[in-house]
Amino acid sequence: MNPSELLYTKEHEWLRAEDDGSYTLGVTEYAQKQLGDIVFCEQPVIGAKFEAEEPVGTLESVKAVAEVYVPVGCEITAINEALNDSPELVNEDPYGEGWLFRLKATAAPEGLLSADAYEQYLQSAE
Repeated sequence: MNPSELLYTKEHEWLRAEDDGSYTLGVTEYAQKQLGDIVFCEQPVIGAKFEAEEPVGTLESVKAVAEVYVPVGCEITAINEALNDSPELVNEDPYGEGWLFRLKATAAPEGLLSADAYEQYLQSAE
């Protein structure tokens, strides 16, 4: 079950609005299951700026390498440094300790899915 307080992309990332106006981004349970055991996370540099839908990093697993995209133009404000030594946190706790990075959006995110809409999207894709 996907947490209802998050917003989702069709590329299987999630966004959580933080109290300070920033967002935390991670990948969904579905994404981490499809990838398998994550062995390396390439993360963006703090302060880097990206356009919406631009790849900002990769997740490498024993099966594949997947790009991570930002759903909104942004500046990276923090990365989850715990993933440097423990990339498996993405598998173990994708909505908690396995978050990837924090960002400050340059505009309000658009086109994101609610938890219910994301669940329907997953079912229609099967």
